[in-house]
Amino acid sequence: MQREKGIAYCGLACCVCSENADCAGCREGGCNFKDMCGNYSCCTEKGLTGCWACEDFPCGGNMLDKLRIRAFARFVREYGQQMLLDCLERNEQAGVLYHDEGRLTGDYDKFDTEEEIISYILTGNRI
Repeated sequence: MQREKGIAYCGLACCVCSENADCAGCREGGCNFKDMCGNYSCCTEKGLTGCWACEDFPCGGNMLDKLRIRAFARFVREYGQQMLLDCLERNEQAGVLYHDEGRLTGDYDKFDTEEEIISYILTGNRI
């Protein structure tokens, strides 16, 4: 886990992303897609720490349309970024995969509801 990369504005966990090892995370301008990202643009224009801090959360037509990302953002809204980082680190050490090898999906994508994902983040145990 690269904790310093933190959580993206939308809720993606840059800290455990395996997509681009050289990326500094979207908060540091490292994401190659930040110029096309509506969440990045909206949050930086509004001066928000993330989508979870917006009065319109969750909005649609962006990364929050993806269940895992919306659940992660909701987790931050309810428990805070540090708690999410702590849980992700604990879960990663226990073998939970954010990304399966060569894919952009992993263990957190194997649920049907935000509540199930949030429970999995908190416990590392499938319901």
